[in-house]
Amino acid sequence: MNKWYRSTVLFSFLVVAACVTINVYFPAAEMESAAEKIVRDVLQEEQQNSDPQDNPQGFYNNKSKTSFLAAINPINFIIGSAHAQPSADITLSSPAIDAITARMKQRVSDYLREYLNKNVVGFSNDGLVEIVNIDQLDLKDRQAVKKVVADENRDRIALYREMAIANDHPEWEDQVRQAFVKQWIAQAQSGWLYQDNSGRWVSK
Repeated sequence: MNKWYRSTVLFSFLVVAACVTINVYFPAAEMESAAEKIVRDVLQEEQQNSDPQDNPQGFYNNKSKTSFLAAINPINFIIGSAHAQPSADITLSSPAIDAITARMKQRVSDYLREYLNKNVVGFSNDGLVEIVNIDQLDLKDRQAVKKVVADENRDRIALYREMAIANDHPEWEDQVRQAFVKQWIAQAQSGWLYQDNSGRWVSK
């Protein structure tokens, strides 16, 4: 009886430990791929290597495959999944996300691209935009760029929050933001300013 009890307790502990590991797992690679697509869409870059038929529903699909042996062995499946960290399907679209990205695309087209081209603003290392060189603008234009930056940052913060919510993990917001930080900088055009990890503004 004692041996059976100890075995039951051990099994329960392994199951709980494995489940906890899975629950706290953040799919960094998948989220970065999602951020890459959204940033490209917002900046309205050409997507030469993409095929619309590959992703018709607005989702990044990379489903993990479960082997037959894992399926028939619950302990190996649970523990193996905890260590392997299965791929995740990242939701790219929701009413809130679509509304936010539509505003951001319009803002890039109307104002932000010009400010970026002139190095008036740049991409900060916290996933926002920041005024870098405002001296070249007159008083009226300074007020205009301040409003554009405030509106853009409001939408960016909302986007990171909504991406986490849409994927059922509000606690992922900071990690979602970091995925976008990499993509804003990676997809910045030549000559645009961005802030490196030390806080220094450099030209792409």
